[in-house]
Amino acid sequence: MEKPSNLLLKLSRRLFTNLDEQEKFIEALINPQLFTSSIVWCHEKPENSPFAVEKPINWQPQFIDRLQLGEKPGQHSLHEKGYFYCLDFSSVFAASTLLTIPQPVDLIFDMCAAPGGKSIFAWKVLQPDLLISNEVIGKRLGMLISNLKRCNISPSAVVNRDSSIFAEMIPASSNLVIVDAPCTGQSLLAKGEKAPGCFHPTAINKSANRQKRIIANSAKLVAPQGYLAYMTCTYSPEENEQVCEWLLERFPHFQAMEISHLAKYQSHLTTMPCYRMFPQDRLGAGAFTILFKNTNENEDREINLDAISSLYIYHNIKK
Repeated sequence: MEKPSNLLLKLSRRLFTNLDEQEKFIEALINPQLFTSSIVWCHEKPENSPFAVEKPINWQPQFIDRLQLGEKPGQHSLHEKGYFYCLDFSSVFAASTLLTIPQPVDLIFDMCAAPGGKSIFAWKVLQPDLLISNEVIGKRLGMLISNLKRCNISPSAVVNRDSSIFAEMIPASSNLVIVDAPCTGQSLLAKGEKAPGCFHPTAINKSANRQKRIIANSAKLVAPQGYLAYMTCTYSPEENEQVCEWLLERFPHFQAMEISHLAKYQSHLTTMPCYRMFPQDRLGAGAFTILFKNTNENEDREINLDAISSLYIYHNIKK
């Protein structure tokens, strides 16, 4: 068994005061176990699932199936036909805050969208008039477009610009902005994958500063009474609770929303309503999630999306 690094030991002590929890957390990262996969049924779900599924947990939406170990949904013919999208359960947990958003929804903007799982989840839940998925890293665009196209997510469009561009072009435009923030990816270790330097303070601080810039630009896109969903797949408080506290200091008209179905996952590191899944819970490798609301009152506004339609590199507007 791999010996835990001093930086991992230090993080475990920051996250948990209980020695038993510290040990379970460290064990989950240095001796990773397989997690069950899950799928989002994008279109009509068969009456009988072609897969062996786990019993749903109480907040699990009906369009999600959590599969038993050993199932390989990506190899099934229904996957190729776009009936479902494979999404790990940590991502389902993080995106489940969106289940509380009222409809109708005009515009969803996913700021860091590749490979597309959160976009597809949001589209399935809220059925917006338009979903815009942005990905700033060019080499990740292919998989994002491929997944939206395969699953026939419509009406949707893909763009490829820095968050600051949209903050300037379409402020106060979106009923929901999703920020699945780039992070140090510490939870990759719980999946048996590599994340070099993920516990180093320099990497964490660099990541947190980037997250603050992205979430600040994203907040400017949120319409009055709209929502901002922030989520990561890392454990460091600097990239999670502290980013959220920073946002609320600078955008005091935003309010963190309580998500009743996630109450038992409330972060013990803050009194602000935000939620964590840890790998020792055995549901997924880990996630942090929070939903903010723009409490400004509705204003008469004319949103002109023609300005960014010229930036579309893929679109499927038929509905």
